[in-house]
Amino acid sequence: MPRGIRQKKHEKLDAATLDKVIALLEDSSPITKKEACEILNITYNTTRLKRILEEHKDILSYRETRKNQLRGKRATSDEIKSVIVAYLDGDTTSSIAESMYRSTTFVRNIIDKAGVPQKLSKEAHSKCYRHRYAMLPEECVAEEFEVGERVWSVRDNCIAIVKRENTVEHQMTHAGYVGYQDKEKCTDYEKKYGSRGYNIYTIEEKEVYSPIFGYMKNVGRNSFSLAYDLGKLTHLEEYGVDVRAI
Repeated sequence: MPRGIRQKKHEKLDAATLDKVIALLEDSSPITKKEACEILNITYNTTRLKRILEEHKDILSYRETRKNQLRGKRATSDEIKSVIVAYLDGDTTSSIAESMYRSTTFVRNIIDKAGVPQKLSKEAHSKCYRHRYAMLPEECVAEEFEVGERVWSVRDNCIAIVKRENTVEHQMTHAGYVGYQDKEKCTDYEKKYGSRGYNIYTIEEKEVYSPIFGYMKNVGRNSFSLAYDLGKLTHLEEYGVDVRAI
């Protein structure tokens, strides 16, 4: 939506719709201004329509100018940090690129070179994890993790906090486990799977508003993961990223 335009809830002033209207108005057989207003779902007002479209064109022009100015220039340390943080927060490569006036290739190269775990769409994640195709960057691979450490959970496709290692001793001393007070029934994850097992807390939403509880931070759930499905993030600190705040 153009920045200086006040938008009503029912109006369709997103970039894609505005681009469509401009193309239709500039076509060899253009639509009428009334039809343009109907597509945008705004009241028929040619003055407001003109202002909305002109401001959108100004934004596109400025964006293109900035992209041309930055094209070919190496990523700054601030840009690298911003890309990493935004991507781990859940922003798409295209939205990050747009906000930085860079290309999606520029953003993707930073993610790949820094060793940032890939966040997949729900559909892609379901397919990849089910068939064991999901992979962690080499920098993320580790055999053990510390309590309280923030990691990437491949299984949950998000940031998670390590609560504890799920050892045989832990299962034996905590009611609720199958192996409570019976070592023979405990699961030795290293022996069975060749990997340590960890209880984790996933962070699926950084902030959520609840009518009852108000704003809640780091909303997620308790989960479990083997070490080979968890990724270290401490290497990102060399780019200025505060992993504890992700």
